[in-house]
Amino acid sequence: MRLTAFSRLLRILHIFARYRLDQILLALPLPWLARLALQLGPWRLRPAPRDLSRGARLRKACEDLGPVFIKFGQILSTRRDLLPEDIALELARLQDKVPPFPGPRARARIEEQLGQSIEDVFAEFSDQPLASASVAQVHAARLKDGSEVVVKVVRPGIGETIDQDIQWLFLAARLLERISADGRRLRPVEVVEDYEKTIFDELDLHREAANASQLRRNFEGSELLYIPRIHWDWCRHKVLVMERIDGIPVTDLAALADQRTDMQKLAERGVEIFFTQVFRDSFFHADMHPGNIFISRKHPWEPQYIAIDFGIVGSLTPEDQSYLARNLMAFFKRDYRRVAQLHIDSGWVPADTRVNEFEAAIRSVCEPIFERPLKDISFGQLLLRLFQTARRFNMEVQPQLVLLQKTLLNIEGLGRQLYPDLDLWNTAQPYLERWMRDRMLPQHQLKTWQQHLERVPALIDTTNQALGKLARAPEQPRAQQRSRWPLQVAGIVLLVFGASALGGADPALWLDAAPAQWGLIALGSWLILRRG
Repeated sequence: MRLTAFSRLLRILHIFARYRLDQILLALPLPWLARLALQLGPWRLRPAPRDLSRGARLRKACEDLGPVFIKFGQILSTRRDLLPEDIALELARLQDKVPPFPGPRARARIEEQLGQSIEDVFAEFSDQPLASASVAQVHAARLKDGSEVVVKVVRPGIGETIDQDIQWLFLAARLLERISADGRRLRPVEVVEDYEKTIFDELDLHREAANASQLRRNFEGSELLYIPRIHWDWCRHKVLVMERIDGIPVTDLAALADQRTDMQKLAERGVEIFFTQVFRDSFFHADMHPGNIFISRKHPWEPQYIAIDFGIVGSLTPEDQSYLARNLMAFFKRDYRRVAQLHIDSGWVPADTRVNEFEAAIRSVCEPIFERPLKDISFGQLLLRLFQTARRFNMEVQPQLVLLQKTLLNIEGLGRQLYPDLDLWNTAQPYLERWMRDRMLPQHQLKTWQQHLERVPALIDTTNQALGKLARAPEQPRAQQRSRWPLQVAGIVLLVFGASALGGADPALWLDAAPAQWGLIALGSWLILRRG
């Protein structure tokens, strides 16, 4: 490691001592040697801050350590399936309010990336940043054609700082896994790996621009959500140029009231946007905290959201979409047996999990919640409690589901802030029922079959390779091999159509299949496997 990495370590240890984070570690079941080292360390000479809880001390430490640790704390706060509630809530309060770097440095970085001077690209450019966050800051500008834009530029030197901090985070995570069984349960190395991927993705503004373009295309002409236009000619890996928007911050309730915004419709449209992104598009903005959301000043009686900052997005596979939708519908009906079985069928919990035990655990979590009026029940908190319960049954919470949970918590909290009587359940249920009905329409089934047919050539090659290895028979004459190709193609087509008609990857729909569908599968399998 470089000397700068060790100087960074000294800074980390200084903050560690200031907030007496050793006391938080001592609450874990550590080996005697680790406990002795913590108890004899020089930090013991400093008194613990009495006016701060353990979560607040950890949050303050992240703020003092700067942008990289702020972002790490934000991501860590989403892992509420792993963290104590008080610590997760405090870390969720971390904000990207970091000091800006000087305008001349931003100019130099932009010119370096664009290969041109600021004056050659922009008619106007403001050295005073509009906003400054962990990894980048934003400046107002105007292009030569008169377009009002914002220019996002990555902080100089942030990559080296991230590298140093991640090295020490990995070292601490591996040490925690080795010395503490409770530490292993928290899976700190996996958390740091997730953070490393997320933070380096955010450093690539080309990726963010592509995410913005995809979301804009998905909501082209929509009354629900507006995504600013990307000016691709001036985008680079460390610079992004985007249309400047004029909207009201979603947290400015006074300004929204002044323009007579329909707050109920605004809250309900936020929920509809979330479910549209997740289930229609399978591509959702996963960083929907209030700082990234604005409300259009146009037609407040039909309010439209405006989103910015597209560094973090999530997506679900068709299988995850299906299982998640049917899980939520089963929750609406309090069918806990169905919820437990769906978790096992999806592979979210091990196949040998006892359904009865899992069902009982889910019921014990959900029933007290459902005793309250539906409008008072937090959808996001219910999912969170479910994940925590499933953890006892060795559920591996996948990253896309963690992003989904975090986004839902943000959207629901924002919706209740805008309109306290928001009934998320009543808003979501019709959408989910309509989505599930649409999946059974002939048009959707035809699209599914077309997607399967596009994979037929690859399936043919894979099938031939697998059969060749299994058979281990002497090579047949070339003419005989050619004669089998039409039958294999026909068999694969029949197999694909039969399997598609069963309901895809959903075993719950297979029992409802007609005998003809099973006949297609049987005939297709026979044509593929027959010899000669």
